[in-house]
Amino acid sequence: FVWWYNGHPDYSSLKPDLRRSDTAVILGQGNVALDVARILLRPTTELASTDIARHALSALEESSIRKVYLVGRRGPVQAALTAKELREVLGIKNLHIRIKETDLSVTPADEEEMKNSRARKRIYELLSKAAAAAGTSEADPDQRELHFVFFRQPDRFLESDERRGHVSGVNLEKTVLESVESRKQIAVGTGEFEDISCSMVLKAIGYKSVPINDLPFDHKKGIVPNVRGRVVSQTSGGIPQTEPGLYVCGWLKRGPVGIIATNLYCAEETVASISEDIEEGACESAKAGSKGLLQLLEERNVKKVDFSEWENIDAKEKQMGSESNKPREKLVTWEDLLAEATN
Repeated sequence: FVWWYNGHPDYSSLKPDLRRSDTAVILGQGNVALDVARILLRPTTELASTDIARHALSALEESSIRKVYLVGRRGPVQAALTAKELREVLGIKNLHIRIKETDLSVTPADEEEMKNSRARKRIYELLSKAAAAAGTSEADPDQRELHFVFFRQPDRFLESDERRGHVSGVNLEKTVLESVESRKQIAVGTGEFEDISCSMVLKAIGYKSVPINDLPFDHKKGIVPNVRGRVVSQTSGGIPQTEPGLYVCGWLKRGPVGIIATNLYCAEETVASISEDIEEGACESAKAGSKGLLQLLEERNVKKVDFSEWENIDAKEKQMGSESNKPREKLVTWEDLLAEATN
């Protein structure tokens, strides 16, 4: 769904049903879940001035979705959001925020978490403030609604009686938090259940990298073991042994956490490790590097787009966008992208 509204060529032909009912459920309370809610609830008159894909904007203009439920297993203190993204959603015009007052109650363990994390405390404060503001005003029938549903985990999808193979709701189990090692709190089911009726369910509950042949991999963490980006091949006597000339960055390095800017610091750290190794002569000179990569791509007949060709795409999208007062109008098929790249 995210790729669809962002214009990814593989999913530009997706046709999500946005008209069957007024309710959508999003499983997850991270930034991706929040962004999906933003797209579903933000007025299309405002979205029209962004770089959202044209086909997505057209579909959203016809959307019947007016209520979105963001479902999380744990509480507001543990919500995996960042303040900037949360503030943007809370600032959507004519949007009524709904949070159960009981969900905002905090335990001593919650207080400890907020004491040790300024970011978590800020998220809790923003959610509490939004709930308080919403509680002092009556919801307008024309308003769209964003429900933050805490302490619930999905048990099963409910199938529609009218449309076989289509969802009609989600069955949720109530949860409570239990403290485990390192003061971490995990959600545990209580055996109590409730339903939310909806016509669409979107899962935004995380991402896990997959192993690559002959590359070390930590299956529990979903990462390539590394020290500051240097791939660890084995550990001897408690000391990690790194593989000369082999590096990793991004989610394969640290797991699926952080925002786009986090990747910048992650990449800078890995690049610093590479630079240090080159200066110290620690890289294996036998490795082919970029020349070897280009040769491999050619042998496998893989089409590549170099930077100058990407600039052609960039210029074309910006040109098309300027004609409709948008930052850019995205090319959403591989044929159009490759044709423009070599134009």
